[in-house]
Amino acid sequence: MLRAVLDANIYVSAAVTPDGPAGQLVERFTRGGFEVVLSPANVDEIRRVLAYRKIRKTVRPEFDLQGWFSGLVLIADLVENRPPPRVCDDADDDIYLAAAIEGRAGFVVTGDGPFLALEEYQGVRIVTPRTFLDLLGEA
Repeated sequence: MLRAVLDANIYVSAAVTPDGPAGQLVERFTRGGFEVVLSPANVDEIRRVLAYRKIRKTVRPEFDLQGWFSGLVLIADLVENRPPPRVCDDADDDIYLAAAIEGRAGFVVTGDGPFLALEEYQGVRIVTPRTFLDLLGEA
């Protein structure tokens, strides 16, 4: 089964546009279509991002963003924090690579252009939500 780390922007996009590629990915994850790997550092950053006022304003008011994410954390594979490599321009991106390496995930899924430009690090492919959906269709 494919294993992936989802960047914070994937959770944001899924909450804002559930029918979009990121929303489809999260839905596939909840149905057992692939495994999500998270570290405590990932969870902390994603919670912080989901709490931004500008993010909360884009999500429908009745949607419990933090509760939704907490439910996803419960079914994810939690791994220990690992010292992140220093390879990305944005140090926040490094924690996703660290979780992928620690959790033996083959992919980091992101919509972040500079992160996507890295393409691969130590066998971990950095791909868009659409690319990962296509890979799931082939699996």
